[in-house]
Amino acid sequence: MRLLPGKRRHPALGFLLLLALLMGSGHGFAQGWPRAFHNADGSVTQIPAPPGRILSTSVSVTGTLLAIDAPVVASATAVNGQFFGQWVKVAEQRHIAKAWPAGSVDLELAYATAPDLIVVSINGADSSRAYLAELRAIAPVIIVNYGNQTWQALARELGAALGLEAQVERRIGGFDALLTNARQQIHLPDGQANIINFNGPGTVNPVATPASVHARLLESLGFSIEAPNPAWQSNLTRSGDFIWAEYENLTQLTAGTTFLLSAGDVRINEFLHDPLLQRLPSVQQHRVYSLGAHAFRVDYYSASEMVADIVRHFAGSPTQER
Repeated sequence: MRLLPGKRRHPALGFLLLLALLMGSGHGFAQGWPRAFHNADGSVTQIPAPPGRILSTSVSVTGTLLAIDAPVVASATAVNGQFFGQWVKVAEQRHIAKAWPAGSVDLELAYATAPDLIVVSINGADSSRAYLAELRAIAPVIIVNYGNQTWQALARELGAALGLEAQVERRIGGFDALLTNARQQIHLPDGQANIINFNGPGTVNPVATPASVHARLLESLGFSIEAPNPAWQSNLTRSGDFIWAEYENLTQLTAGTTFLLSAGDVRINEFLHDPLLQRLPSVQQHRVYSLGAHAFRVDYYSASEMVADIVRHFAGSPTQER
């Protein structure tokens, strides 16, 4: 704009014009870009603009990214080379490319994907933490911990990093409505419930603690979760979510209802007819249920399946059986 001769622009006017240009130009100034993300390892990542091509190196995080409509273009898979069953159809619909199986990293493929943001988990078998330096040479990297929080908390953390806060709250609001509807339909059995990843004799059988995301989901539906004895924890691992109990310790559980993770009818029947477990209250009362085929890793999709299964098991009269 040309000023008339002899006229001087007021300093404040120049600032207001600049502000208006920035707000109307599509730059991130008005939306809070660039923004800093505080990583799970204590470091900080600067994200210059809303990402448009995200590479998820953690299949356990990908489900939450998909749930909040993040622009994921490629993701690591499970060890078997497949995406998780609870969201595989969503991944196919969005044409998400398979990167590499958990436990490995293909840096050439990561380069070829041309991401503008890479997501890494700090924990789990699908962590690519050992390759942080190489991945940071490709694109900004954010590091999250999916093991110690609910999918809702992880979604909010990711949403704040990606500028998807509104999508996150819509998704959580929809899930809260699902929980409310489920609570209105179900009649809970008396007493406590426990949650077991049943593997049978000769190996560990993880039992969920009340602090686990599985327990918190069931508690949101009204269940009270039995706490396994911390002394049962094996020397193989340490986890706040599970006590990795030896098979023989399962006999000391007292809850009248048992939920098995990722179990079908065959596994439930094995539990019900296991000779060592015949004195368990849940076995004697025939109150052993599956939390769904995809319940081990809780994200929006598997949590929704779990709620549907709870409604299927417990809708109707208080005395209704499986």
